[in-house]
Amino acid sequence: MNSHDTRSAPTGTVLHSRLWAEDAEADDPFTANACYCSGYNVFGDLLQHATYPAYLYLLFRGEKPAPGQVRALEILAVAIANPGPRDPSVHAAISAGVGGSPAAAVLMAALASGAGVSGGAREVFLCLRAWERCACDLERWQQQMHDWRRPGNGRMEVWPEPEHPPGHAPYGDRTALPVQQTLAALTSVLADGRLHWLQQHQAQLVQWAGRPLAMPGVIAAALADLGLNAEQGEMLTLLLRLPGAAAHALEQQEIGFRRFPFPAIDIVDDPARPAARSLP
Repeated sequence: MNSHDTRSAPTGTVLHSRLWAEDAEADDPFTANACYCSGYNVFGDLLQHATYPAYLYLLFRGEKPAPGQVRALEILAVAIANPGPRDPSVHAAISAGVGGSPAAAVLMAALASGAGVSGGAREVFLCLRAWERCACDLERWQQQMHDWRRPGNGRMEVWPEPEHPPGHAPYGDRTALPVQQTLAALTSVLADGRLHWLQQHQAQLVQWAGRPLAMPGVIAAALADLGLNAEQGEMLTLLLRLPGAAAHALEQQEIGFRRFPFPAIDIVDDPARPAARSLP
């Protein structure tokens, strides 16, 4: 990866960006002849030598990542890519897909449902903000968990108040196996920092939260170790979680609505059951 000085952009350019620079075609000012991302020639160099995760890091951070950082992004991309049909964002995409919505509408449905404070990208944002405030200080995290568990002021602006401590699961009694596996895989390539600290103090944090650790908490710790701030982490999470939603929507379009994956719900007092009808 050879660097190109972005300050050498042609005189008269109107592109004001520290991230990107372009040289126009000699006979077509509307078409780029060369593109540079943070100084690197995208089509002349990165196209042949950079991986997609490395390019993502360069786009978001403006610098070349270390090998361990690239591997961590690869692990994150796999872990986030498909939350599965139990996840509201994937279920929304499936609903849009089976209903015949265009591709853009399918992805927008997935983004809208996967953007929130319960398992979505905004929960990752809240966790990253907490890492900025608390770092690796147990006392600060104890206070943070206490603040999260207190009832909110009841005022909803853009986002509702979280119904559970961000980074922890709203249901269940134990940390899910995929969450444990993702934390272990990420810690193996980012040995120092927040992930390692989270792994060491997970039991204490879970006790204070009153909830098991969830994927957004692991994602946020990894993104913080990669140097991303809350805004960057939220945006990257939204981006990385789209492939699974798209794939499930395309699959369901072929299967059809008659075999739509409705979640099974056990209704205790179902009037259709004889036992339920006999209750006083």
